[in-house]
Amino acid sequence: MKSSPLFRALSGFALLLAACIPSVPPSPTIDVNAVSTSAFATVYAAFTQTGLTPGGPPTLIPPPTAIRTPPALPSVFQPTGLNPLDTPHTYLSDACQYLKAKWDPNNAVPGTVVMIIMFHSIEKATQSSSDPKNIGSGDFKELMNNLHEMGFQAINTTQLADFLDSNAKIPARSVVLIQDDRHSASNFNDWFRPYWEQWGWPVVTGWISAQGSSDPVLAENVALEQEGWVDHQAHGLIHNINMTDASSDEFIRGELQGSIDAFQQFYGKTPIGIIWPGGGFGTRPVQIARELGYRVGFTTHPRGPVLFNWVPLADENDAGRPFFVAENYVNDPRLVLPRYWPTQVIANLDTVRTIGEQAAAYAQQNKAVELEYYDIVCAPAFGEIPLTP
Repeated sequence: MKSSPLFRALSGFALLLAACIPSVPPSPTIDVNAVSTSAFATVYAAFTQTGLTPGGPPTLIPPPTAIRTPPALPSVFQPTGLNPLDTPHTYLSDACQYLKAKWDPNNAVPGTVVMIIMFHSIEKATQSSSDPKNIGSGDFKELMNNLHEMGFQAINTTQLADFLDSNAKIPARSVVLIQDDRHSASNFNDWFRPYWEQWGWPVVTGWISAQGSSDPVLAENVALEQEGWVDHQAHGLIHNINMTDASSDEFIRGELQGSIDAFQQFYGKTPIGIIWPGGGFGTRPVQIARELGYRVGFTTHPRGPVLFNWVPLADENDAGRPFFVAENYVNDPRLVLPRYWPTQVIANLDTVRTIGEQAAAYAQQNKAVELEYYDIVCAPAFGEIPLTP
């Protein structure tokens, strides 16, 4: 009787396995027939027969791979040093997008921290200023030197927005220097140009567009923008009336689109940052700003530094800080970013540094879990994360 193709194939595998059995002296404890039978059973169990054709060889398929269960992702990083009501909020809903950007070695390293500082006026004739929004010349120089000595490097608005959106590479300790309101070229030349020439530090400025082409300092500001180190961003058209949810859509669009139109006409660019006039904002102003293409917005609240997918905001108003308005209800953290006043910077530099270090340590602590999750859940659709830059 003829044997089947499957029987012949399995017999061949069994003979091969039997041939690999070490040669040993005859012993009553070793049954060669039992060994051969076991080898045949092992081969048979390792494969599944499908697709047999008369007279043809069998198609042998390995058993299925076990399903891997993704681990639970860690909770949001919680630092020390923040006010208890100023809590971290994320803004990326897709975990795979976040993890790929976070662990791509071409991007910013985990724990990269950004401190945003707003200067209203720098008082040339004084060492210190009595106005918390302003800073004296002596304190300004001390602040800039302390930032540099602690390893901070200044970035512009586009760098900040790219970092917040996709973790684009910036210095691990970064600072955004914002000069509020319109100023003449001499202000930037006196205070900020030395740091641009020495350290390559740009400065961001909030430009009020109300006067249009008749603005007496427009031409010199355009020249500074063209040099590449003074980064003008929107500070409203009328400016001296806050945008809130009580404002009409017409007014909000006039302030935001009016700034865009003026920038395109005079500066040859479209602003991506809105320095909210008076620090005012609301759900509708934020939604309209996002609709018009603004990528970042700045409040007047010094809640803390920002990290990738991590912005400290408040969920409720604080009676102990009546000028701080809760921001999280607008549901767009990147458009209500916190910023420090200059008088608060030196006292908070070590806190900002520590938060960055804590965030880096927390990221490394959870790296294996996050990469395992990404490999199981995300890699099939998002691709592998590069191992090297």
